[in-house]
Amino acid sequence: MSLFTLKRYNKRVPEPEKAVDVTRYLGKWYELARYESWFEHGCEGVTAEYALLPDGKLSVRNSCRAGGLDGKLKVTAGKARIVPGSGNAKLKVSFFGPFYIGNYWVLDRAEDYSWSIVGEGSGRYLWILARDAKPAEALLQMLIRRVAALGYDTGWLRVTRH
Repeated sequence: MSLFTLKRYNKRVPEPEKAVDVTRYLGKWYELARYESWFEHGCEGVTAEYALLPDGKLSVRNSCRAGGLDGKLKVTAGKARIVPGSGNAKLKVSFFGPFYIGNYWVLDRAEDYSWSIVGEGSGRYLWILARDAKPAEALLQMLIRRVAALGYDTGWLRVTRH
């Protein structure tokens, strides 16, 4: 049975804990760990880059190395808009033209924006992101404990290699 067919998710998705200063959130993030998904299956060296667009939306550029660190570079570009009333912590994301169907919730983040924990309303997707591709092991373990405290099954986390 594939990991993608199993019903794994957080049944009680938490709301984001802190407002997000969008200008501080912009830039490059490295994925430290994730719940595996069909669109990232086998990816290593995963990054996400956010930039502010003139219309107030955000550009989103996700990249990874398919099949391993030496694999082919895959890049996906999209846009995101902030959900009103969310303290900038919830975004709707589109990788398919004008349809903003994806959810992106910054569930928690460091005060200095050095890490963030991202999920969405269904509880099926989860990402741990950091500004450093290879942070100290103590930081990664702290983030995994924080994910558990948010109600997620850490046994489903897949650590990303960089």
